[in-house]
Amino acid sequence: MNDNEKYFFPAGSTAQKQFDTQITAKDAGWEFSSLRIAKLAAGEALNFDTGAAEILVLPLCGSAIVAVDGTVYSLDGRESVFTSVSDYIYLPRGKKITLTATKAGRFALPGAKSTKDLPVRYCPASEVNSGIRGTGSCSRQVNNYALGNTVETSHLLVTEVLTPGGNWSSYPPHKHDAHSENERILEEIYYYELRNGGPQAATAGFGLQRVYSSPGKEIDVCTEVRSGDTVVVPHGYHGPSVAAPGHDMYYLNVMAGPAEDASWMMRDDPAHTWQRQSWENEEIDPRLPFMPLTKENL
Repeated sequence: MNDNEKYFFPAGSTAQKQFDTQITAKDAGWEFSSLRIAKLAAGEALNFDTGAAEILVLPLCGSAIVAVDGTVYSLDGRESVFTSVSDYIYLPRGKKITLTATKAGRFALPGAKSTKDLPVRYCPASEVNSGIRGTGSCSRQVNNYALGNTVETSHLLVTEVLTPGGNWSSYPPHKHDAHSENERILEEIYYYELRNGGPQAATAGFGLQRVYSSPGKEIDVCTEVRSGDTVVVPHGYHGPSVAAPGHDMYYLNVMAGPAEDASWMMRDDPAHTWQRQSWENEEIDPRLPFMPLTKENL
């Protein structure tokens, strides 16, 4: 027996009204991290409150306008998660929002319980901190939206990872389930999109996700993942996230925890950390980057 049924949410299983995906902190069994993904037709509006959470409005595809506090912000968005990074908006707690699609698409609302009030901030795509992590079969592209860049948040960290088909990412396996000078407690959500492949790109893409126990914290997840699926990671070592050959993988990571410094600090599984040294002797996968970078390596 494993824990797949507890921590794996298949595509559509959490859908409510305009949301294809809705993972609340209560759904995940924790305190901070959440994710909603709205699918909107051109001209369709979504009205929502941020409540006690801070969130990003991050287009996965399509474009939109966002109205908050009497000001309207325009999001150019993108064609797909595999073609470019996107502009986005940071929204603090206690705001009433109207999100209207100007081009049909899907819009991610990664969130976290907030403990301070910050200003609304429009963030152009140029502020995304983007680079390559790993080499060889562990090469992947990382785009940081609220992590390691100039966007200030209370607790929310948001990044997306693009992995060429056949490669491993979220590797070496690592954890962030204890508080120390080298680690922070972070609840993490993985949301996946996979490219189709094969003749006429007719075969649905898939990948694999592994989560296993860290000292004193039991968990056992090993599952196939497809577009629209979500895995929540309350604790434990997680990785790899493996993209099947011929099917590029995208995942959106939402992280948050009790520390006030909003920083990503993790520790590798000691049995596998040597992999990082092996990268020094290999070349980056020539299929990368998927889109222009702001940094050569992360």
